Amino acid sequence: MGYLIGVTALWAFSFSLIGVYLAGQVDSYFAVLMRVGLAALVFLPFLRPRLLVGRQRLALMGLGAVQLGIMYIFFYQSFLLLSVPEVLLFTIFTPLYVTLLDDALFGRFTPFYLLTAALAVLGAAVIRYDGIDSGFWLGFLVVQGANFCFALGQVGYRRLSVALPAELPRHSVFAWFYLGALVVVLPAFALLGNTAALPTTSVHWGVLAWLGLVASGLGYFFWNLGATRVDAGALAIMNNALIPAGLAVNLVIWNRDADLGRLALGGAIIVGSLVLNEWWLRHRAPAAA
Repeated sequence: MGYLIGVTALWAFSFSLIGVYLAGQVDSYFAVLMRVGLAALVFLPFLRPRLLVGRQRLALMGLGAVQLGIMYIFFYQSFLLLSVPEVLLFTIFTPLYVTLLDDALFGRFTPFYLLTAALAVLGAAVIRYDGIDSGFWLGFLVVQGANFCFALGQVGYRRLSVALPAELPRHSVFAWFYLGALVVVLPAFALLGNTAALPTTSVHWGVLAWLGLVASGLGYFFWNLGATRVDAGALAIMNNALIPAGLAVNLVIWNRDADLGRLALGGAIIVGSLVLNEWWLRHRAPAAA
């Protein structure tokens, strides 16, 4: 859980950095390419190809392609179809995908996880809901594509990790994850990128460096590592814990408008769902024994 909380705090800054310094100024495909490429550079020096067999390498690359590459393509396209509040609203369904996919991949069904994930969705909705218009359905589906890819990547890594040796140093193989994402985002930039909207200031490059080396590089490594050390319910809830954290950072540092009452209420619901999940885990363990 410590890894997930730490990355949540780290990523809370990313949304504001993108919105304030990159959105509408730097081509989104180039920004994604830079983030993934720099993240790969963080882990390439540690890569030990012989530690994984061919099938495991492909699996890890596939997870990176889905969780980062395809997810980002969906996510950035959604801004062409929806307003920012609508995009933010529709991301709150990720916890539901996490719980359902985790049960599917591990061959079980846990209704309680679905309940706590739904509570996390409710808390996020309290914070983010700003109303929607009548022409949002296509955009809604595109955002759900991004949500599904992010959830599938997390749960897929949990499933893959079970098959890997416990003593395997995860940082020695994680470069495959980013190389898989590069397979997707490199041709996407070549085909869809706008070379007239490349970074032009030191601020642009500085923000991209931070997002690539730290937020994407260290962030996704520790997030996926944390995903293997908690239950599916806690992972699902933490997917929406970023919402109040991100809004709080935006309010304190950039002084953007936010409804403090809704922020407090929604955050309390999300924290409550996490507490409820932990309570259930503690009381389930003796019964299972």
